[in-house]
Amino acid sequence: MASTDTNHIVWHDASVSRTERNRKNGHESFVLWFTGLSGSGKSTLANAVSRKLFEDNKQTYVLDGDNVRHGLNQDLGFSPDARQENIRRIGEVSKLFVDSGQIVSTAFISPYKEDREQVRSLLADDEFIEIHVDCSLSICEDRDPKGLYAKARSGEISSFTGISAPYEEPDEPEVVVNTEDQSIEEAVHHIVGVLQQKGLV
Repeated sequence: MASTDTNHIVWHDASVSRTERNRKNGHESFVLWFTGLSGSGKSTLANAVSRKLFEDNKQTYVLDGDNVRHGLNQDLGFSPDARQENIRRIGEVSKLFVDSGQIVSTAFISPYKEDREQVRSLLADDEFIEIHVDCSLSICEDRDPKGLYAKARSGEISSFTGISAPYEEPDEPEVVVNTEDQSIEEAVHHIVGVLQQKGLV
């Protein structure tokens, strides 16, 4: 069994700094953290923002909740502890993306405030932009694009956020978009506008 002693591990500085990467890319690097209920439109919106920034010659990447659970986090379930570890790992990966000079969008329910704040604490000011994708449970359940709410209601899925597990809305997110009232295009325009106002892109 591998040793868990980390006292002998030393951080190795890269030959190319983040500042150099940002200068070459022509923009800052940061995390766009999309949080909201399943079916609220997080992944759709994160990808639409990423596409817009990419077309504006920005370096972008999307970390999607389902995609990450196919690989990096395939060993995790959906208990509170497993959800916490899921977000912890994503936070560390996101931090590496920021160091690489990229704008990384993360589309995760991330239901617990404490876990989201833990990720925020890994990053400097203006490196963590929390985006609450606000949409009522009833609308998300009506959409049910993956059929998950139906399975949760029938008992096939346990610990499902909004049904049998809690979702804690952000208190003071940097951005709020409401996908009941706003189109994807309107929401993208709003998010990119906030990034421009902050001087990040």
